[in-house]
Amino acid sequence: MARIEDLDRVAAAAANGTPDAAATQLAALDELVAAVDADRAAGTFARWGRAVARDARTGAELLPRPLFEALHDRAGLDAAWPVGNAGLLQTYGSLLSPDAPAEHGRERWFGGALATALGLDPGAFAPWAGERTLLSRATEAATVLLASGGEFSWYALVDGRATRAVLTHEHGGSRALAYAVAPEPGTRPLLVALLPVTQAEPVRRELDEASARLRWGAA
Repeated sequence: MARIEDLDRVAAAAANGTPDAAATQLAALDELVAAVDADRAAGTFARWGRAVARDARTGAELLPRPLFEALHDRAGLDAAWPVGNAGLLQTYGSLLSPDAPAEHGRERWFGGALATALGLDPGAFAPWAGERTLLSRATEAATVLLASGGEFSWYALVDGRATRAVLTHEHGGSRALAYAVAPEPGTRPLLVALLPVTQAEPVRRELDEASARLRWGAA
């Protein structure tokens, strides 16, 4: 089973190399590449929209470009740096981003806050647990939350593109937020983010009052 130390070692080794070298490093993480291969075969990536592999506030890279390209190549996805598949970046990309800010980080998968907020077992998103991939479990959870409407729900058009955000009731001191954005006007929203939220009021105020714009890394 891949340990956090293994993820960090591969991330550090691949960060400053070529995409081919990053792909070689990536192949050493058996469980991760097996999960990517399974999600590729199942078509799970198609349920997610586009996201930017940079922090919106600081502009810092959330994932080094060689790993970004190696992951997308492994997943069979076309991408033009820094815009890639949100599902890939949210899950496997975040596992390989030890220094990413909390909003984009991997603690949501290793910790129990997100799962608890969704009413699930705290270990529901442990990356290598069970027979289903991390992305498969995250996709199901985000889809169910968006369909349920949660406690609070928002809909807005951004340049003609439909966006939807849903926030759960509080469970165990936190909430979960799912966000989806249509890739083009007139198309259905695709998943972009699934996040734990510890302070709901700032999120609610922003979504209630702010002008329509893309959020949470959507592209």
